[in-house]
Amino acid sequence: MKPFLILIVVSILALIFIKISTGNYDYAFSARIGMSAMLFFTALGHFMYADGMALMIPDFIPFKKEVIIVTGIIEVFGAFVLHFSEYRVLVAWLLILFFIAILPSNIKAAVENINYQKATYDGPGLVYLWFRVPLQIFFIVWIYLSSIR
Repeated sequence: MKPFLILIVVSILALIFIKISTGNYDYAFSARIGMSAMLFFTALGHFMYADGMALMIPDFIPFKKEVIIVTGIIEVFGAFVLHFSEYRVLVAWLLILFFIAILPSNIKAAVENINYQKATYDGPGLVYLWFRVPLQIFFIVWIYLSSIR
């Protein structure tokens, strides 16, 4: 829920600031600013809760904690490079692939009741998927509309 709120609030604030400073609404730019803020926020979790997030990685993938750190770096990189017009479309497609690639980890976390912040198995469970799967789709559509279309 926090990433969603950050995405929406920062996008709205950016839209207001851009309107005040330029006299025009730039919805796509505001949406990219919001996405970048959200990606920076979620990347923090990769460094703060690496042990718990490693529990989310499917069993067949080795070096789980390292994968978590690398994906956090990918999120920071994507958040930054999303604002360079010459790379925007490529990075947007890569972020869409990233959001698709991490969905199995979210499903595993729900099925196994993983609480990534505590690195325990007392998380919200399958109910979490009713929010998380639509949220992943929302992020994908957001990236597409703000950066590719």
